[in-house]
Amino acid sequence: MGDLHVVLGSNGGTGSAVLSELASRGLPTRAVTRSGTGAGPAGVERFAADVTDPRSLAAALDGAAVVYQCAQPTYTRWPQEFPQMNRVVLEATGGVGAKLVFPDNLYIYTPGTSPMTEDSPTAAQGKKGATRVRMADELLQAHRDGRLRVTIGRSSDYYGPNGIDSGLGERVFAYVLRGKKLGWLGSLDQPHSVSYLPDMARALVTLGTDERADGEIWHLPSGPAPTGREFLTAVCEAAGKPVKIGALPPAMIAAVGIFNPIVREIKETTYQWTGPWVMDSAKFQATFGPVAETPLAEAIGATVAWFRNRAATS
Repeated sequence: MGDLHVVLGSNGGTGSAVLSELASRGLPTRAVTRSGTGAGPAGVERFAADVTDPRSLAAALDGAAVVYQCAQPTYTRWPQEFPQMNRVVLEATGGVGAKLVFPDNLYIYTPGTSPMTEDSPTAAQGKKGATRVRMADELLQAHRDGRLRVTIGRSSDYYGPNGIDSGLGERVFAYVLRGKKLGWLGSLDQPHSVSYLPDMARALVTLGTDERADGEIWHLPSGPAPTGREFLTAVCEAAGKPVKIGALPPAMIAAVGIFNPIVREIKETTYQWTGPWVMDSAKFQATFGPVAETPLAEAIGATVAWFRNRAATS
C-alpha cells in the first residue's frame, strides 16, 4: 500500500472539496466518477468506474491507501440503493488494504436532540435516517472485525463552492442572484448548524491521514450555529440583493411534496428545521485542534462568488 488517496464521487459537493484539499496538500490523488471526467485541480488522476460494480471499483482502488466514500445515489433512492453501494465500497476498500473515510450527516440522531454529540441517541426519524444508522453500524462493525480501518465524519447541511444540490445550495445562492425570494425550511429564528465545504474537506482529510481517527465517529467543526434569518440575511448582503426572506412551514412543504418527489422526501426531515439543530464538535477539536473554521461572512461571500461565476459562464 502506498500513499494514494482515492475520492469516489469526486464531482459532487463533498467529493470536489476533498479533491481540492488533497491537491492543496500535495498528496497523490485519484478522482473516480462514472465518466472519468470532471473539473478540478491539475495533477489529479481521473478514473472511470461504477462504484456499485465490485470489479470496476476494485480497479479504481488499486494502490489506494485512503478512500473517501463521497458517492451516493439520488436522494430519493437512498433506502433502496445506498446500503448496497456502501457494502461494495467497504469490501473493495478492505480488499486493497486501504482506510475508508465516510462523510456522514446528522439524520441519524433522535429528533429533539440538541446539541448533538457523537454519543447522542440514534433513534432516527424517517427512512433516510434509519438507512444512515444501518450503514454507520455496518462500517464500524467491519472496523471492529478487522476487515479494514474506518472513520466517519459527520456534518450538518453544507454550502460552498460546487455545493449545488444541498438544501443550502441552488435554492439559496442561485436564487438570490436572480433576485428571487429566499425560503428557509421551518423557523427563521432557531439556531441551525451549517457546514462549509472547504472546512469539511480539511477535517475529512485530517481523519484520513491521522490514525487517531480510526474506528471512531467525529463531528466536523462547523463554527457557531446561525439562525435561518442570520444565514439568509448574510447571503443577501454578500450578493448585494436585498430580496425577501421567509419561512416555509411544514404544511406548505407537504402540499408541494404531492407534486414534487424531492420536496416529498424533504418532508421527513422538517423536524430538523423547526427547533434548535446544533452539532457539537468538541471531540474533534480536543483531539486534532484547535481548528479555525472559516468565518460565516467570508464563507458565504466565497460561495456567492462561485455561484455568480457559474451563472456568468453557463
